Amino acid sequence: MENLSNYFGQNIIQKRIVVTGGTTGIGKAIAELLVSLGGRVFIFGRDENDFNNAMNDIKEKLKAGEIYGVAADITQKDDIDLIWNKVDHVLGGIDILINNAALPARGIIEGSYDDWKYILETNVLGYIAFAKEAVNRMKEQQSGHIVNIGSMSAEVKEKTGVIYVSTKTAIRGFSTALRKEINPLGIKVSHIEPGAVTSNMQTAPKEVQKEKIAKLEMLEAEDIAMSVLFCLAQPKRCDIVSMQVRPHLQLI
Repeated sequence: MENLSNYFGQNIIQKRIVVTGGTTGIGKAIAELLVSLGGRVFIFGRDENDFNNAMNDIKEKLKAGEIYGVAADITQKDDIDLIWNKVDHVLGGIDILINNAALPARGIIEGSYDDWKYILETNVLGYIAFAKEAVNRMKEQQSGHIVNIGSMSAEVKEKTGVIYVSTKTAIRGFSTALRKEINPLGIKVSHIEPGAVTSNMQTAPKEVQKEKIAKLEMLEAEDIAMSVLFCLAQPKRCDIVSMQVRPHLQLI
């Protein structure tokens, strides 16, 4: 096999990449890694403080690649249009889409219709809307890669997260069907389902999350970023269709 640094970087350097929900957690870790390998990365998130902090943090570490972005909400059509206008302007198109923006949600007894509507628009419609815009651009060049970040909740189906389980089960089905539709256009689709990962979505305090990481009961966001990189690094002939990544001692 060729030099591994070349193997992992060859499909990233100078590629035009969009990471939804790229300002915190898994999304930010993915953006940082792909920028470090020479990618031209565009991120966004709905919280302006998180966006500014992410941009400043990534720029401070920047030794290769490029980072762009905007504070925007994936549920707002005007914001979606704004994002893609900026992507077209600064990147000139897209080669890789990382669909990652998602919100936590609990059981059906808690919450309200408006709460659930916003969750569904973020976790499901957001993925579909961004995949649609990416495919519109990728099909012209007969190449591209969409990575959908799902969750092991789609398999575990925990009773404490009925709404979240519903959204991540939808992403599992969406990814499978989407691949069948767009593979003939030269576009790859990968679906990654992490187990427990330290992030702002976790209800446990940061100290507790660190303890779980030390006990091999929780993953770091960087672990999922490396999984994404593995999917992206494959040659054109090879698709990583579905991947599950679990903490060693998360016994699902």
